[in-house]
Amino acid sequence: MHAFEAGARHGSFKAAAAELGVTPAISHQIRSLEEICGRKLFQRRPRPLVLTSAGARLFPILRNGFDLLAGSLAAVAEPDVQSPLRVTSPNAFASRWLVPRLPKWRVANPAVPLGIIGTDAVLDLRAGAADVAIRYTRRPPLGVAAQEVCLDSFFPICSPRLLASDGRAIVRAADLLRYPLIHFDWMNRYPDAPTWPRWLATARSIDPDLVPDKAWDLSFREELHAIDAVVAGQGIAICSDVVVGRELENGSLVKAHPLSLPSYSFYVVWMHHGPRSTIMEPFLAWMRTVT
Repeated sequence: MHAFEAGARHGSFKAAAAELGVTPAISHQIRSLEEICGRKLFQRRPRPLVLTSAGARLFPILRNGFDLLAGSLAAVAEPDVQSPLRVTSPNAFASRWLVPRLPKWRVANPAVPLGIIGTDAVLDLRAGAADVAIRYTRRPPLGVAAQEVCLDSFFPICSPRLLASDGRAIVRAADLLRYPLIHFDWMNRYPDAPTWPRWLATARSIDPDLVPDKAWDLSFREELHAIDAVVAGQGIAICSDVVVGRELENGSLVKAHPLSLPSYSFYVVWMHHGPRSTIMEPFLAWMRTVT
């Protein structure tokens, strides 16, 4: 049952085997369960795995059962309710969105300390790596509870000082090529990431004179470093209007062109029936209302 639940949650026998620490023979365990049920639980076809109707009915029952069991065991262990609520978040979102709003949290919930874990790695909530997570994804993650925080878009963003230094208005998309283009590495996490090549290719449909394969002039591995370079007036980057929302609001950054690329949503994610549900509820309610 555990093998089936992990395979259904990951959509991959290989990923499930890695989580459970077993060999790829996990597929044999699935077949044993199918023999017990007398029904096929997965459609046998090339990846990704797809549940049959019987598997789709069984998955939420087992998922909730395992979560309830984990929560009950944790409750018996009497966790320290005074320890910080551990919140993991992508680095840029933590730095530019979450951390500036923490004073509001302390005013509203002075008795609930937070521990912020800024990382672009996806920490395993089931394994106890954090209590609650901010996930950046196009759809709510499977196998967990989730609520959407906000949806962002990506625009060419720069400092108004950079535009003023040139003295010429940006009228067409091709006008952006007068300035240094700043890139940051998405590290293949998102195959359709909103990058300069995608923006330039899209912009060429409205400005045929634009060169769609212009190389960027400055490249960073970390998104935060690219944003710092943009704030310093070193060029234009394709940035999230959520991540740099404060700077857009106060005018320290501006949209250099109105053409945007669609992106992803930020979700708050937590385990069903987690051991710290009581302390987690105020944070979830706060995330629904904070601006």
